[in-house]
Amino acid sequence: MTDEKGTWKRYRRLNFSSKALSRRAKRAETKTTKHAHKFVITKLDSLRSAKQHIVTWLAIMVFLIVAVGVQMFWFQKAYRADAWSEGGTYAEAVQGPIDTLNPLYATTDAELSAGRLLFSSLYRYDKTGHLVNDLASKTIRSANGRTYTIAIREDGIWSDGKKVTAHDIVFTVDLMKNPEIRSPLQASWADIQATAIDDTTVVFELPSSYAAFPHALTFAILPKHVLESVPAGAMRQNTFSVSPVGSGPFTLRLLQLASDGRHKIANMSGSKNYYLGAPRVNRFELHAFDQKDDLLRSLRTGEVSAAVDIDVRSPLITKKFTVETYPVNSGVYALFNTRSLVLKDKNLRRALQLGTDITKVKDQAGPSVPRLDLPFVNSQLTGAETLRPQKYNVAKAQRLLDKEGWKLRAGSKIRTNKQKAPLQLHVVTVNDSVYERVLNELARQWTALGIEVQTESVDPNATNRNFVQTVLQPRDYDVLVYELVIGADPDVYAYWHSSQATRLGYNFANYSSAFSDDALTSARSRSEADLRNEKYKAFAQQWLDDVPAIGLYQSVMGYAHRPSVQPYISDVSIPSVSERFSDILYWSAEQSQVYKTP
Repeated sequence: MTDEKGTWKRYRRLNFSSKALSRRAKRAETKTTKHAHKFVITKLDSLRSAKQHIVTWLAIMVFLIVAVGVQMFWFQKAYRADAWSEGGTYAEAVQGPIDTLNPLYATTDAELSAGRLLFSSLYRYDKTGHLVNDLASKTIRSANGRTYTIAIREDGIWSDGKKVTAHDIVFTVDLMKNPEIRSPLQASWADIQATAIDDTTVVFELPSSYAAFPHALTFAILPKHVLESVPAGAMRQNTFSVSPVGSGPFTLRLLQLASDGRHKIANMSGSKNYYLGAPRVNRFELHAFDQKDDLLRSLRTGEVSAAVDIDVRSPLITKKFTVETYPVNSGVYALFNTRSLVLKDKNLRRALQLGTDITKVKDQAGPSVPRLDLPFVNSQLTGAETLRPQKYNVAKAQRLLDKEGWKLRAGSKIRTNKQKAPLQLHVVTVNDSVYERVLNELARQWTALGIEVQTESVDPNATNRNFVQTVLQPRDYDVLVYELVIGADPDVYAYWHSSQATRLGYNFANYSSAFSDDALTSARSRSEADLRNEKYKAFAQQWLDDVPAIGLYQSVMGYAHRPSVQPYISDVSIPSVSERFSDILYWSAEQSQVYKTP
């Protein structure tokens, strides 16, 4: 009982009043609020502050990383440079059709250029313009100058993997001599005998001493094992003409017609068999154009990376290209047909020479074109500085014309003779922009002398009129403005000896002089450099006196290329346009970055 009363009393104390409960609730609310502020609100503010600090820290870190990266980039850049490297495709444009890739028949710059890339020779020209060994390793010349014994390298390899031997060389010479082949080289090799002693030795026997003979050994060597079964009469039409086997620095992949249908492309790959090693570029494309304007357009449109033998004064050339000019061992002449009714008179030829301002004529070819007064390249003779034609003198030229009976009658601008026949000249050149400008300047100057000048520009590639057969061979002109390729040796026998004044010869002036014939014959047979030089000087003096031609200027090779490629032809001497590949192994079409030494 007692326990029950006590329990009840305790239970009664559990009863609550609304006021007490309210007070207690307020106290709890206050404490809860304080607790929340202390442990939630305060913490939340701390989180916000921490977030701000984190963002700031991250921004600082990003800035430092970027700064360090930029610094590393610039420091790295300071020790890195662009350098030409292996790989890529070098695409070059050249004028002239490619009708054949068989070097036996090569005549155009395009065909000759392809031959230099696809085939090797016994000798080649280095960048100084001098002969050096190609496949030849040793040469022995007999005392009488009529026998040459040549040892060849043993590492010459054809593109099909076969070895190049002395038998290939003899086979090639026999082909050049064969009249059925009808090679333009036939006349030069007709009297020369080649014999293979063994696989690595060939002997050449000449009918007489010929000092310039080593220069003739730059011919392209053909593979006997590929062509020996081909009949001579079918050689030109053989598949070899479009798919040759060579031993040069490049091998042919494909000869194709370009997408424009107007020019051909010889696609070549660097040869791994070439004895000097593979070229730096993987591929070489030779684009052959008939017209120089088309050639230049291909350069501007990016179809090719470079173009050779361009007109440096063409408006199509822009500052986007590197343009250089290189003198070559050729000369452009006004060749007088000494058998024409008018120009057989030496005094009339002298009058034309006196009345021609050469400076104005050669300026039509370019501002830095060298003058050429002699039948040789200026550097080929020593002590020839005094050999010069008569100075430009219009008054003297007019007096000489008057003396020869060609006078200006009252009221006429054209000179006539006693029979009242006008003084007329038929002047011809090829349809090349440079030659045409030169022709027009000559016509202007000669017209001022009282001469009626009839000009004609002929397309050498025209199918309706063959330039060689209708102009050169019949000598269908009074004056021919034309380029003579002289080469590395001053032997100009082919152009000026009277024996070459034939339909198939290259004496386009029909020049004949007993003294000149003797000097030219004697010079080419002498091995003594001093004696040869004197003989050629004597010939040059006679040539100046007879005036079979007017030397206008030394030919130059204009070369343009994009900065994205590098032809290594700076500071070189180039005997001819097709010999520009002396350093072809080092031409480049790709660049990469390399580290520089600090």
